[in-house]
Amino acid sequence: MACSGRRPEHRGPPELFYDEAEARKYTQNSRVVEIQSQMSERAVELLGLPEDRPCLLLDVGCGSGLSGDYISEEGHYWIGLDISPAMLDVAVEREVEGDLLLADVGHGIPFRPGMFDGCISISAVQWLCNADKKSHSPPKRLYRFFSTLYTALARGSRAVLQLYPENSEQLELITAQAMRAGFTGGMVVDYPNSAKAKKFFLCLFVGASGTLPKGLGTECADGEEARQAKFTTERTRFRNIKGKSVKKSRDWILEKKERRRRQGKEVRADTKYTGRKRRPRF
Repeated sequence: MACSGRRPEHRGPPELFYDEAEARKYTQNSRVVEIQSQMSERAVELLGLPEDRPCLLLDVGCGSGLSGDYISEEGHYWIGLDISPAMLDVAVEREVEGDLLLADVGHGIPFRPGMFDGCISISAVQWLCNADKKSHSPPKRLYRFFSTLYTALARGSRAVLQLYPENSEQLELITAQAMRAGFTGGMVVDYPNSAKAKKFFLCLFVGASGTLPKGLGTECADGEEARQAKFTTERTRFRNIKGKSVKKSRDWILEKKERRRRQGKEVRADTKYTGRKRRPRF
């Protein structure tokens, strides 16, 4: 289950904590949306995907589809898993472009071997460390998750899981179960010296181990300020970065509609009014 960029408090299982009211509040919070988008962008960057073709990604704890929005904008396809029906209902209302599945990943990843080119997860994996039922064993649930995830990923692919560990013991438990399941890799920590901007990304490799990426903010030239993560309400990512269309512009809307047509979805025809701002009503 995606989270708001601060260390989550354990308030019961996510499927109960994120009821309809909480799901809508979460998705409508501009700060949450911005932070979620930034972490999704970083996770996809760490996947090291090929630039010459679209990929099929798995989003674990997809919530209302905020991470999936970024995946779609990058031209990739995705399938999202989440344990909260309320969150998935909001994703359906938002008409996200990915496919959605209600599932408890502690029971395993229910897909055929080698199906995905990569996996991301934003603020979800730490929930598996909680024993919300008497039958729950965190080590067993983590191993079941990682072992089936390993099988579902294509050889040579990666999984990047952003998480908020409560302590070093929890971090060690998660990492140990991932390595036991066959993954190689390790933890990438962005801005390790910043209390607010510090982020943990578990970067896992399937098959041949690769070079672990360096965390942001870990090196700084003499006289140069270290880069800091800026969490603001401004959507600066869409200011024509990499030549992309500004979000909500006519070109951006036409590109999104064309992607949905390629996926076989029903889309309204393009007209001269497409993307035009409506006059305010009095």
